[in-house]
Amino acid sequence: MELRTNDSENRTLLKSIDWVTIVLYAILIVAGAVSIYAATYNFDKASMFDFSGFSGKQFMWAGLSFILGLSLLLIDRRLYEAYAYPIYGVMILLLIVTIFIAPDIKGSRSWLVFGPVSLQPAEFAKFATALALAKLFSTYGFALNSWRNYAIAGGIIILPILCIILEKETGSALVYTSLIFVLYREGMSGFVLFAALCAITYFVVVLKFATVMLMGIPMGTFIAFVIVMVLTVGMLFFYCRSFFLGRNVLLAYLGGSLLVWGLSYLGVNVNGYLFFGLMVGGTVIYLVYSMLHESVQRLLVTIGFIVASVVFMFTVDFAFNHVLQEHQQKRITVVLGIADDPRGVGYNVNQSKIAIGSGGILGKGFLNGTQTKLKYVPEQHTDFIFCTIGEEEGFVGSTAVLLVFLALILRIITIAERQHTTFGRVYCYCVASYLIFHLSINIGMVLGLCPVIGIPLPFFSYGGSSLWGFTFLLFIMLRIDADRASYGVW
Repeated sequence: MELRTNDSENRTLLKSIDWVTIVLYAILIVAGAVSIYAATYNFDKASMFDFSGFSGKQFMWAGLSFILGLSLLLIDRRLYEAYAYPIYGVMILLLIVTIFIAPDIKGSRSWLVFGPVSLQPAEFAKFATALALAKLFSTYGFALNSWRNYAIAGGIIILPILCIILEKETGSALVYTSLIFVLYREGMSGFVLFAALCAITYFVVVLKFATVMLMGIPMGTFIAFVIVMVLTVGMLFFYCRSFFLGRNVLLAYLGGSLLVWGLSYLGVNVNGYLFFGLMVGGTVIYLVYSMLHESVQRLLVTIGFIVASVVFMFTVDFAFNHVLQEHQQKRITVVLGIADDPRGVGYNVNQSKIAIGSGGILGKGFLNGTQTKLKYVPEQHTDFIFCTIGEEEGFVGSTAVLLVFLALILRIITIAERQHTTFGRVYCYCVASYLIFHLSINIGMVLGLCPVIGIPLPFFSYGGSSLWGFTFLLFIMLRIDADRASYGVW
């Protein structure tokens, strides 16, 4: 009787699994292994399935991934929810242990070596963090409606980030910041995303135009101050919903600007710090006074935004020169066009763009990529695997790959929205966030739009840790989704 019950449960599971996701997963894995073969092809080892070559090893990792995925599907969904916190705790402990026992590999201590096999715990901590975050949000009565709850949710995300940074693996740590979109989906104020976007804008502007002087201050700081003033007026009009305050501050800014222009016309130079100090400082004082008559909470947020923007603006230089490492500084300056280092830091990106550009519309054909075969692009089978696709398969092949990724991401979002439980929905959105971040940053790196920070292309870049990490993420999601029938949701 028990055997028949298990058979019945297995048949139900097979019917409930989202096979579209599995098919897309399989397509990406096979295409990734073939791309690795193309990127590392040489005539001495011509077999795609030679286990002494990168492609053969990747096929082996892929086969093990399918076995691993099947095993994850056979585990009861309730166990993932029940043991979410213990799994998270074990992975955090493993990350901490890695800091002390991992060998130094290219300046990073993030790989645990087990004989011929090396594994990166940061890749497996992703699914553990997603489970813990999903468990937190599924707790009865939990919502992002207090500083305490924000701190708990943020702590779950920040803890692995700190551990991975201590391993000197900044790129992998940044992946976890993508979970901010999950918090937004679950009720976090959009103002947080707005503030993050502003911070990125200030950082880029201050660095990009740091060498040009205007009114006695760096042009980047000048532009950042102008942005702060414009956003302040916008927040007063649309966030605080006070036409009176917005009009007065706007008139003050326009009047001050006309006065400075008039003085400059008469040959009187006005120091930029003095001008912006009076404008922004005067605004803060005026808004503090206005709190006696207007909405206190919204004005406090606006004042906090102004003060935080100015403080952040003046810490950019310190953070860039004293917090970031030298190679990180060079990568950022190359991407922003501040420095040109085609034979140094910018070499990988420059060669990658040449390879992709040379592919044209249809590409040079499978195994016919000259940039690839002559090894002009370093790490072309790992982080820069997409340049091989661009050169050999051209614009059409590259677009096809991106469309498959898009289909997978949209499918995951669809699965997330049909979940009947908060646990399932939050976990699915964590998977989508990780995937979107990896895809966006990796393609951005290869095209020279983002600094090179060592983010692999999911399912394509060589390595078992990344492949297994995403296999854990996807198949746990599929197992959670397969039980939607028990809630009456199909």
